[in-house]
Amino acid sequence: MYLTSEQKKEFFAKHGKNEADTGSAEGQIAMFSFRIAHLTEHLKRNRKDFGTQRALLAMVGKRRRLLDYLKERDIERYRSIVKELNLRK
Repeated sequence: MYLTSEQKKEFFAKHGKNEADTGSAEGQIAMFSFRIAHLTEHLKRNRKDFGTQRALLAMVGKRRRLLDYLKERDIERYRSIVKELNLRK
């Protein structure tokens, strides 16, 4: 698989409070961003993979909802994660 448990721990350690904090919005947003980038590359090579395309759109929606939640709760955390991950918003 393209995402090992060590990579997941690294994401959550970098973007969350610690590597065991898998529930933080920042960690989840970073994880979704990595997975979205991976699926985007896959779809560039496999244009007719509609199942993956549907999963990608669902994942983008989940990340959007998490970003909206973070923006509503704590604007500084929102701005820092958007800047850190170079998201266009």
